[in-house]
Amino acid sequence: MRKLTLLLTCISFVASLGFVQAQVKDDQIVIPNRKNAKEQEEKPYVILISVDGFRHDYFEKYKPTFLNKIAEQAVKADYMSPSFPSVTFPNHYTIVTGMIPPHHGLVGNNMLNPETGERYSLRNQDAITNPEWYSGVPIWSLAESQNMLSACFYWPGSEAKIAGYLPTYHYPYAEDKGVEERIDQVVNWLEKPADERPHLITFYMPDVDQAGHRYGPNAYETETTVHYSDGAIQKLYEAVSKTGLPVNFVFLSDHGMTELDRENPITLPKIDPKKMDVVVNGTYTSIFVKDSKDTQEVLEYFQKKATNQYEVYLKSEVPKKYRFSIKEDKLNRIGDVVLIAEAPYYFTNRTPIPGAHGYLAEDTPDMETVFMAWGPDIQIGKQIEGFKNIHVYPLLAELLGLKYEHEIDGDARLVPKVLKN
Repeated sequence: MRKLTLLLTCISFVASLGFVQAQVKDDQIVIPNRKNAKEQEEKPYVILISVDGFRHDYFEKYKPTFLNKIAEQAVKADYMSPSFPSVTFPNHYTIVTGMIPPHHGLVGNNMLNPETGERYSLRNQDAITNPEWYSGVPIWSLAESQNMLSACFYWPGSEAKIAGYLPTYHYPYAEDKGVEERIDQVVNWLEKPADERPHLITFYMPDVDQAGHRYGPNAYETETTVHYSDGAIQKLYEAVSKTGLPVNFVFLSDHGMTELDRENPITLPKIDPKKMDVVVNGTYTSIFVKDSKDTQEVLEYFQKKATNQYEVYLKSEVPKKYRFSIKEDKLNRIGDVVLIAEAPYYFTNRTPIPGAHGYLAEDTPDMETVFMAWGPDIQIGKQIEGFKNIHVYPLLAELLGLKYEHEIDGDARLVPKVLKN
């Protein structure tokens, strides 16, 4: 009876989440005059699926039927560790670049360029599509540079021309396209002539993350969206299988989810706008000091005001485990003074939402997420130890037969553990 109730409530519940960050409907963007090189046409295909906010233990906790069944044919990791901060844009972009956030530039969902005063946020379309905010070479740009076509049905970074390329086929992010329509589009891409057919396709689903935020990771509503996403992936897999193409699936997520202390939000002390700019990202806050002579004074001010809910650091003194110090901050996106929250506390001027993420996975295991791969080039029925998400990029490149020479933070350790040959 419980499973039946879950199925009956999936559609109506997920629809109720649709207004979150909803945007005007846009049609597919196709970059003209691109073709696969002949040598690329025989390469395998990869569909990279992300279910945002899918915590590492949801396989056991909520028992998604299809994903647990397909795991018997897959390589499945104990967990995958997100980079700090464990939030959506930085970690999705880490997965497709192999670089930690301070190296690829997206150090939060909200950012400040202290040199120009420009700000980046998820609702700022001009910033999202501006390649100046992004460093690294996303896997779709790597593919396009080697005359292999790619398609993105949503992915952070895919709307900007990074490293000289946009995906050949892509959609501006919106939440008014149903899963059935999106699956049909994936099949349509795969049914194109060989020289027009994308070999890399990204497929992003936000529903589990939205439910986790609104209701918490232990809520019935979150369980419902896990089953909804499970059913959508099954439909995608079955539809793609009918094409007869050698498609490999990589299923993962950007981060997990934990319950917040809703009674004790972290409220910032009074800010002097003449001395500092502030960027809040929930689990950490950056303080940009306008005059470097005031840095020590600002540091001491926040240290005196601090509670046991968070730590205060100079950027040069952020502990090594975060990889978030001045040594790593290649694009100057981290504040001169950094405030880092301890779970389950959260920086906000309102009552905290029930669930959140962004903490260091090493200290907060609820941030750990999932990795699973299956397909003709993937080993069968294998469990592997957990790993950091920076190592996914070399695996994707190897699967697609792409070469790269630029520096990344990940390495090829997953290749012999996941691939058949």
